[in-house]
Amino acid sequence: MQSNSFAVVTGASKGLGKALAEELSKRKINTIIIGLPNEGLPKLSRNLMAQFGTVSVPFETDLTVKENIVQLASEINNQFPVSILINNAGAGGTRRFTEVNVDYIDRIIQLNIMATSVMTHQLLPNLEKQDQSYILNVSSMAAFTPIGYKTVYPASKVFVHYFSRGLYQELIDSNVFVSVVNPGPMETNPEVTRRIQKQGFLARMSLMTPERVAQVSIRQLFKKDSMIMLNRANGFN
Repeated sequence: MQSNSFAVVTGASKGLGKALAEELSKRKINTIIIGLPNEGLPKLSRNLMAQFGTVSVPFETDLTVKENIVQLASEINNQFPVSILINNAGAGGTRRFTEVNVDYIDRIIQLNIMATSVMTHQLLPNLEKQDQSYILNVSSMAAFTPIGYKTVYPASKVFVHYFSRGLYQELIDSNVFVSVVNPGPMETNPEVTRRIQKQGFLARMSLMTPERVAQVSIRQLFKKDSMIMLNRANGFN
């Protein structure tokens, strides 16, 4: 990997995205971190540079808007060589389907499906210019288990999984390696952790921290593991 190249991480202001940016920085990989405005992204960027001695560039934008993605990708392509793209930005929630509004449904679809597809499409020519490049799309174990009161979220993650598997086949003879990671339950915030712990012993046993998920995901990506099934039941703990 080129020492001056960058890894793009979407949804990087908190949770798994932040942990992925930190894990890449630990490996002395420069980062371009993307998140919503007013979520502390510039501060995170400064902290990464101070702690790890890498370059980190923040971009604040709403990835549910197609035009924002196209504009952002154009800026990145014009300024930075990109050798890693991690599509981590996503939305979900636990609500009865009949009680949610249209905006709730649309946000999940636009962020989980549209943003992943369009960001990949727009940055792929940049990735193809590097000696070796990687795409990691963050799906979920929920893609394999339809879940009541989530409904749209698992369906969107099915898309991410199959999009990644298809792109892997399409690019198999190129310099761009494509992987998809399917994490199980994560301790992303206290509310999520409490909800999972209430689900019983098996749910608690499968719980992983974002930092551990990030560590294993990046390790397996560089090992060219094209489908990372990530929970403690699969031996990752």
